[in-house]
Amino acid sequence: MPHDSLLSRRQVFAGAGGLGLLALLAACGVDDGAPDAAASGPAKQGGTLRAGTTAPPTAVEPVTMYDGSSIALVQLVADYLIWLDDKYQLVPRLAEKWTAEDGNKRWTFTLRPGVTFSDGTPLDATAVKASFDRLLDPKNKSAALSAFGDVLKPGGVTTKDPQTVVFTLARAFSDFPYLVSAGNYNAVILKADYAGDFTKNPIGTGPFLLTDYNPSTGATFTRNPKYWQPGKPYLDGVNVRFYADSQAEQLALQSGELDALILTEASVIQAAGDIALDEAASTGMTALTLRVDRAPFDKKEVRQAVAYALDRPSVNEAVNDGIGQLGNDHLYAPLFPSAPKDLAQRKKDPAKVKELLAAAGVPNLKFALTFDPPNKDYALVIQAQLKEVGITVDLDQRTSAAFYGGNQETDTPWLFTTANLVGWAGRAVPSQFVSPMVTSTGVWNGSKYRNPAVDQALTAYDAATDDAERQKQAAIIADALHEDVPVVLSLWNGAVRAYNKRKFRGITAHPSSYVDFSAVSSV
Repeated sequence: MPHDSLLSRRQVFAGAGGLGLLALLAACGVDDGAPDAAASGPAKQGGTLRAGTTAPPTAVEPVTMYDGSSIALVQLVADYLIWLDDKYQLVPRLAEKWTAEDGNKRWTFTLRPGVTFSDGTPLDATAVKASFDRLLDPKNKSAALSAFGDVLKPGGVTTKDPQTVVFTLARAFSDFPYLVSAGNYNAVILKADYAGDFTKNPIGTGPFLLTDYNPSTGATFTRNPKYWQPGKPYLDGVNVRFYADSQAEQLALQSGELDALILTEASVIQAAGDIALDEAASTGMTALTLRVDRAPFDKKEVRQAVAYALDRPSVNEAVNDGIGQLGNDHLYAPLFPSAPKDLAQRKKDPAKVKELLAAAGVPNLKFALTFDPPNKDYALVIQAQLKEVGITVDLDQRTSAAFYGGNQETDTPWLFTTANLVGWAGRAVPSQFVSPMVTSTGVWNGSKYRNPAVDQALTAYDAATDDAERQKQAAIIADALHEDVPVVLSLWNGAVRAYNKRKFRGITAHPSSYVDFSAVSSV
């Protein structure tokens, strides 16, 4: 199947039952892009937002959650020391301020006064210490451990007084505030005595109270009267409804059954009639990981050939409706301030592919590509594009449970197959990708790539206190990854959020699809 015959999911959707929907949209009138008069003016108190999302595949548990629906539900109830805005800028929340000492190895956070949990318990340093001790305990198996890595170890959190928490790091880390922010999504602050089972013990400092939860149908939230931001939230509540898949929730939004989507697939929906799409740049991506220690990808030329075989703008159109930014086979997204500016963008070059494969002694490259259902479209595009240059790709689709299952140390497919596609949620700082994915001790190093120069540059990058030094070290890492190609990164995803602009305003997209409905207002 030639790649230019592949339909985007939006096109498929329209052709497979969406014709009636498109007719409905036409009847509602096509969005002319003009500002909506209802989008301005003072916020209104009251109203209940009906938001849709896919049912959480795992328990809604702050310490271990990793799927977008669970994270969103928890973010309605609980808060972080620091929030991240749509440009990944740090926004003080439960922490009012923070300072660094000892060459960025010791960080002191001052808590905002007057904050209470929803049961009336005052927020204090003991609760903050307990929250991070919980994440740092290996037996709790929190995804946050991968972010803390060799930076923050158990025992590294202490209290100075009821309003002051001190983090003593194992090594200098100038971006440390990001690791205790929403950028490390498990790092919500819970009560000191929190013992699990969040949906039955949903006590937090966030804008809403979880009053009902059904894992099959949805969740009900009401305004938290003890919320620390005066006057907020504006809404009386939020009703979250669960759907089997993204297409079902898109239809529910467009039929008026919903007012907003928590997670929105750009390739499925478009702004039309009452439906608006807010858009943000993102650092989320899907990595084509190649095992550098196993044939045929133990030869650098073969990995480079795969990278030169891809038409990246076409990939962007086919799998992400063109809203993403092109990747260049390194882990510094354009949204990161330290992203290299001088590295030439890799482009499709069939002659180069042939030359590299000949040099590697692999004129007829063939390999299996392993992936799970969310990346099926991406896999089809890669298969089609590589076929155009004579490379054969056999698709090996697994269930998500099988793909991410198995032993994480020895045989899980996403870390041990020869070539695979892994979707990575957006990260606030590049080290959250580089450290686990491509360093010698990386816990999620699926390519088995080892490069002492990258390891050393990352340590220097994390310790650097000025932008020039950080950009210097980032360039070393990016150049090495671009040359060695342990992962082919053709695209950085964009983020969108769909909502009914005639009913609500203040609903915004977020680079990591995070949710902050505290400023959402009826129109």
